[in-house]
Amino acid sequence: MDYKFQRSLYVIYNTNTRDPWKQSDQKIRSCIDMAGLFDKQAETYLQARPTYPSEWYSMLAACTSQNSLAWDVGTGNGQAAFDVAKHYEQVIATDVKEAQLSFAMPHPRVRYVHTPQSMSEDEMVALMGGENRVDLITVATAVHWFDLPKFYKLAKRLLRKPGGLLAVWAYNDIVVSPEFDTVRKRLLEKYSRFWPADAKYIIEGYRNLPFPFESVGLGSEGEPLQLDIPKELSFEGCLMFFKSSSAFASAKEQGVDLLSEEVVKELESSWGGPNKIRTVTYKAFMLAGTVTE
Repeated sequence: MDYKFQRSLYVIYNTNTRDPWKQSDQKIRSCIDMAGLFDKQAETYLQARPTYPSEWYSMLAACTSQNSLAWDVGTGNGQAAFDVAKHYEQVIATDVKEAQLSFAMPHPRVRYVHTPQSMSEDEMVALMGGENRVDLITVATAVHWFDLPKFYKLAKRLLRKPGGLLAVWAYNDIVVSPEFDTVRKRLLEKYSRFWPADAKYIIEGYRNLPFPFESVGLGSEGEPLQLDIPKELSFEGCLMFFKSSSAFASAKEQGVDLLSEEVVKELESSWGGPNKIRTVTYKAFMLAGTVTE
């Protein structure tokens, strides 16, 4: 799982009981707690996580009728927004946590905006310049945290019709070698009791994620597009990958060390030593679709 999920309070949760973004008190507290956990993980995340391939953005840009405005939701350090900006005239990149935006990568066509929990749906529409204006909405490793009906309602208001596209993607695993992967799977079993309940969608690879949009051939509800992300990774980077997960952060808050000295030694041995650089594969998946009139 992933720190970036946590960012995903990205969708704007409002505590005003009269506001349509209102969540249950329990949900709000959960979202705020997760955002705090991930603030603590932000710097580690930057060093441990993969870069999304540039061809993904070319693929998405080819599916929109215009290339004027994009919205990157839950932008975090701006990784997706930075690359989306290579294809769109303007990108508005939002995040609910200011701490995440402090790591954002500057780009002349990207406008980073802190969207606090007090913002309403209508305020978000105003931020984007009105309805029916956004050509591409991207959500990278985050949508599983959202209040999906409310987020999708907002997305449908904002997307250009016809021709606007919503694309959501994530990754949930790393493949190294048969020996290492055996040890990794045992470790992930220990992690499982610390995953937040809302992580089920990403654990399942978005196979059960509701996605009421018309497919453009890049994954559809029930059938996400399977993707691989290759990366050169050191053993230290691999440990950072595990440490940057929400489960590791939650366990640590509860006084549980999932990466004990014994576990680290076993991982190191199966990796091939502390100085070995390996080519690993992050297992990713995507859903993309348009709004039907």
